[in-house]
Amino acid sequence: MPTVVPLDELVADEGYPGCRDLDDGTTPSPVDPYSRFRAGDQDRFWFLDFHWPRGLTPMGLISLADGYARGAQHAARVLQLPSGRGITVRTVGTHAYAAEVALDRPGERDARAREFAQRLPAFVQDFEQLWRHRCAEIDADWARLRDAGRSIGSRVELSRYLLRARAHHRRAWEIHFELMYPLLANYMAFYGLCTELNIDPADIGIFLGGRDNRITATDRELGALAGAARTMGLDDIFATTEPESLSKVLRAAGGRAATWLSRFDAFLAEYGWRTEGIDDVALPSWTEDPTSPLGTIKTLLQKAELHDFDAARTASVAARDAALDAARSRLTREEQRAFDAGLASCRRANFAWWNEEHDYYIDLRAALPLRSGVLIAAQQLGADRPDDVLYLFWPELMSVLDGHTPWQSLTALIGERRDYFEHWRTRRASLPKVIGTVPVSVNDPILLEVFGINRHFLRAVGGNGAAVSTTTLRGVRAAGGVARGIARVFTNADDLHRIRPGDVLVCESTSPNWTPAFAKIAGCVCDGGGPLSHAAIVGREYAVPTVTAVGVATTVIRDGDDIEVDGTNGTVTVYLRCETTR
Repeated sequence: MPTVVPLDELVADEGYPGCRDLDDGTTPSPVDPYSRFRAGDQDRFWFLDFHWPRGLTPMGLISLADGYARGAQHAARVLQLPSGRGITVRTVGTHAYAAEVALDRPGERDARAREFAQRLPAFVQDFEQLWRHRCAEIDADWARLRDAGRSIGSRVELSRYLLRARAHHRRAWEIHFELMYPLLANYMAFYGLCTELNIDPADIGIFLGGRDNRITATDRELGALAGAARTMGLDDIFATTEPESLSKVLRAAGGRAATWLSRFDAFLAEYGWRTEGIDDVALPSWTEDPTSPLGTIKTLLQKAELHDFDAARTASVAARDAALDAARSRLTREEQRAFDAGLASCRRANFAWWNEEHDYYIDLRAALPLRSGVLIAAQQLGADRPDDVLYLFWPELMSVLDGHTPWQSLTALIGERRDYFEHWRTRRASLPKVIGTVPVSVNDPILLEVFGINRHFLRAVGGNGAAVSTTTLRGVRAAGGVARGIARVFTNADDLHRIRPGDVLVCESTSPNWTPAFAKIAGCVCDGGGPLSHAAIVGREYAVPTVTAVGVATTVIRDGDDIEVDGTNGTVTVYLRCETTR
C-alpha cells in the first residue's frame, strides 16, 4: 500500500510576496506547467530536487518553467517517450519538488513505444555528429549573446536582449532533454541485456568509463594550477589567505604571484564561463567571482601530494578493462556477441560521458546571458543592490523595461522577497525528501538512473528514516572501494572549497560544480543518485568510494561523524558520533 506524506502547510504557503504567474504567453504551455503546490497534488509522488539546494529567487524560477517543465515535456512529446510525458515541478517556498507526468490514454504507451523504438537506432548511429551540431548551435548563440551584452544601451535594447537570452535558455534545455531521453533509453536496453546475462547492471557505469570530458578537463587545469603554485613557492599565500581575498592578495604580491595570476586569468577565459551550481540566474560565473576555483586550489595545496589526474584516469581505464574481461569470461560466445553489440551501442551514444560533457554547454552556462541582462537592468534602473532585480518575476521586469510599471512601485517588495528567500533557505535541511503519495517504484528513466529513485530509496524516505539503522546505511554501490574519514555534511556547494583532504562528503547529491572536491575527499555519500548520477560517474573516474541513493544520509549522518564508505557493497557505517560540529 502506498505511503502518503501529507502536504499540510506546504500547500498553504502562498509563495513570494506579490507572487506572479510565470506564463508570459510567448511559447506553448507544457502539459503540466510549473506552479506552486495545489491541493490536488497530494495524490501524486513528489521528490525534493537536488539541483537547487539554496532555493530559487523569483527570477530564478525561470529554470523550473523553461528547463524542467517545458524542456522535459517538450522532449517527451517530440520523441514520443513511452515511459511518460516528462517531468514537472512544484515549489515549497523557494525549493523545487519534481514528479513524473504520466500517460493517461489507453494504448498510448504501446503506440509511443513503437515510434520511439523506430527512431532510436538512427539516433545512436548519428549521435556523435548530432551532439557536435548541437554544441556548435549552442556555442554560436551563446557567443553572440555574450558579445551583445557588452554594448547594451537603452531599455528597449535590454528588453530585446533579455528575450533573446531567454530564448537561448529554452533552446538549450530543449536540446538537453531531446538527447538525454534517447541516451538513457539506449542505456536501459543494455541494462536489460546485462540483467538477462546475470551481469550486475551497476557495473555498466564502469564499462563506459575512462573517457575525458569538458568537466574533467577543467579539473585537470585546476590541478595544474595548484602544481604551478607549489612550484612557484606560493603555498604560504594560499595557506594564510581566505579564498575571498586570494585574488587581491596575489595581485598585490606581484612577482611570481602576478605571473601565476596571468596563467589563472587565462584559465578563466577558457573555463570560467560556468556557475557554481546548476542553471541558476542568481549565481555568478567564475569569471565574475573566482572565489570558488581559487578556494579549490587552496585546498588542493593542503595535500602533501597533489592529486595525480593521469594516474586516476589510468586506474579508471584499468578497472574498466578488468570489469569487462571478468564479465565476458562468464558468457558463451553467443552471449558475448550480444554483450559486445550492446556495449558498442552504449559507447557510440555514451550517456555516462555525455552526462558530464553537456554540463559545460547547458547546465552550468545557459543561464549566464540572462544573468548578464539582469545585472545590466539593475544598473539602468538605479537599484540599491546589483542583485535586486533577481527578486522580480520575469513579467514584472519586462513590464518595467517596457515602461508599463514604475520601478519604484516594486522596490518595497524586493526586501520582503529577500526575507522570504532567506527564511526558506534555512529550512532546506528540514524539508521532507518526498511528499504526496509515495509509490513502490517509478517509471521515468531519469528518475531511476540519474536521481536514484529506486525501491530502496523509496522505502528509506517513505518512512522518514524511522526504519533505518543509525549505524549502517545502504544505497547504490556507485563507485567501488572502501574509505574511512570524517563526515562533512553539505546542503549546497557554497563552501565546498573549504572541504579538507581526507574528509567524506555527505550531501543530497552532487552536480558538476562539486567535481573538484573529488580530488580531495576520501569518499562520498549521497541521499539520491543512481548509477548514472554525477557522483557515481565522477566517483569512478577519481577512484573515490561512493554510495548513492541512501535516501536519508544527510538526515542520519552528522557533520563530524567518523564514517566508513564501502562503495563496493553499497554500505555506509557510522563508527563514532560527533556531538559538536566544526
